[in-house]
Amino acid sequence: MQTPPLSANALTAILPSSRRTRLWLLLAAGAVATVLALGQLPGWRVMSESTASLSTPLLLAIFLAAMACEYVDSSMGMGYGTTLTPLLMLAGYAPLQIVPAVLISEFMTGLAAGLLHQRDGNVDFFRDAQARRTAWLLALLSGVGALLAVWVAVSVSKFWLGLCISGIVLAMGVIVLATRNRQVPFHAGGIVAVGAVAAFNKGLSGGGYGPLVTAGQVVSGLPAKSAVAVTSVAESLTCLIGVLGYLAAGKSIAWSLAVPLTLGALLSVPMATLTVSRISEATMRGLVGFVTLALGCVALLKLLT
Repeated sequence: MQTPPLSANALTAILPSSRRTRLWLLLAAGAVATVLALGQLPGWRVMSESTASLSTPLLLAIFLAAMACEYVDSSMGMGYGTTLTPLLMLAGYAPLQIVPAVLISEFMTGLAAGLLHQRDGNVDFFRDAQARRTAWLLALLSGVGALLAVWVAVSVSKFWLGLCISGIVLAMGVIVLATRNRQVPFHAGGIVAVGAVAAFNKGLSGGGYGPLVTAGQVVSGLPAKSAVAVTSVAESLTCLIGVLGYLAAGKSIAWSLAVPLTLGALLSVPMATLTVSRISEATMRGLVGFVTLALGCVALLKLLT
């Protein structure tokens, strides 16, 4: 039986992803080669508190971990810093080595993810006023949240704050899953409230931004695909503020850690945004709810153990 020829529409749907996959494989090979080459330079050996000089395999492991974590983050709107930071701490790196390096990589990948989400049709920042206003609003709230976090951190127990944030994340996950098949009206007030809490949490703990912001946007009525794209852009600007703050405070950047993190994270973005464009809105809402719920449970267990 002869296979019928593909229609023009079918070819249009297949070819872009095929070209992107080939280009991605080429970039992946180049990035791996770059990481392996850097690993041979003594000045680029990643240093940790527990090990004087670490080998090229660990440098490659950091690169791959960043790629995997950012794939989840760019496709779900959450999980990069929340997952990657504890892994790097277990490997022996100090928080002042990790946080600025993670912020730099998130700044770069957030911008790249926003552009590719726009390119793949997951969001339209030029025509969608809600998405555009939400991105700017969340970015502006980040500065206010960071200032409030500094004030509160010296006067309120971090345990109770962490317990409160974990409870909010869990509640968001439950609400998103419960309403995944419903059309929720857009409420700007919900965006403001969730954005303020998320920015505050980011300033206090360095993580937990994505689960709150992404799920909060969905609960407030923004489509899940748009929420993921908006989170990428807003968090990118938030991370830029964080990096500038570290530099203003006279802290140095661990470039030997920041470079493999950024290369790995950037490499995951094209395939992550393509994944988002290929799944339905209802499925996207379900995935966002599930991942939010899972991260909330992890945060709560970490706090209580």
